[in-house]
Amino acid sequence: METIDLRSDTVTQPTAAMRAAMLDARVGDDVYGEDPTVNALQERLADDLGFDAGLFVPTGTQSNLLALLAHCERGDEYIVGMEAHTYKYEGGGAAVLGSIQPQPIVHAEDGTLPLERIRAAIKPVDPHFARTRLLALENTWQGRPLPLDYLRDAHDLARSQGLGIHLDGARLFNAAVACNVPAREIARHFDTVSICLSKGLGTPVGSVLLGPHALIDKARRWRKVCGGGWRQAGILAAAALHALDHHVARLQDDHDRAARLAEGLRSIPGIDLLGQHTNMVFIHVPGDRLRALDAHLRDAGIRISIGYLPTLRLVTHLDIDDDGIARTIAAFAAFFAAG
Repeated sequence: METIDLRSDTVTQPTAAMRAAMLDARVGDDVYGEDPTVNALQERLADDLGFDAGLFVPTGTQSNLLALLAHCERGDEYIVGMEAHTYKYEGGGAAVLGSIQPQPIVHAEDGTLPLERIRAAIKPVDPHFARTRLLALENTWQGRPLPLDYLRDAHDLARSQGLGIHLDGARLFNAAVACNVPAREIARHFDTVSICLSKGLGTPVGSVLLGPHALIDKARRWRKVCGGGWRQAGILAAAALHALDHHVARLQDDHDRAARLAEGLRSIPGIDLLGQHTNMVFIHVPGDRLRALDAHLRDAGIRISIGYLPTLRLVTHLDIDDDGIARTIAAFAAFFAAG
């Protein structure tokens, strides 16, 4: 039985065509700046999204960390969402490695950071306070694409207060497809953007940090300090270039399948559908049934992330087809029908 893995869009396998592109990649030593395929990827994304330069790095966590280290110095502060990945799920790297203080604020329901909360969090110039230097946003946030007019207003607020502005764009292309705009239309509101290639785009490894030359030069040095310098990485960059050519428009398929999954789960007694946004479905199930549900789904060849909270996230991606959606709905229905 083929496994249906809905834990995350990070679990995708490289397609046969992607593997062929990797096999044919021209490579060199990227620490010396001599890998032609890495250079092509960095230049491609910088040109497409309207930036001076790009930096290919192993992970989205490192890409975000390098951005924070490039924007901020010791004793500086960045404003960030309380549930944002850069604050909650990246090991406190900015504080641990950069002595950069996070100032978390509460998200609104749509994933935005309310402008009045941002404004109130900015510290005055006073030796009692960390120096507020940066606003960090995330798009998508729990699958929600941030509204385009909000991005404009957040950019204008940051500029008026002398702040830099960074985007954790781990699923930037999901947001662009959902908003029916080019990714450049979202990225133009930011000084730096981190793009994860190993989620919806389906590559095995890698993220790219985009920004102006000065910040990318600083990030490149910090990449080396953090152990992120790599050699013949063009094999991985080739996968990314293939994904940019072939896996962006098809993200709509993931969104459509997530919508069908949500609709199918909605009618099952025992499941509360909390929402569906882009390629993510959120449901609530009784907490005392989590372990039994996990076992039942595994027996049916379905994997989801089940912890100790009754809120569950199901994520569609390029390895989930229509049959997988139907099997998942049927497995949930069978479990709850059995009482």
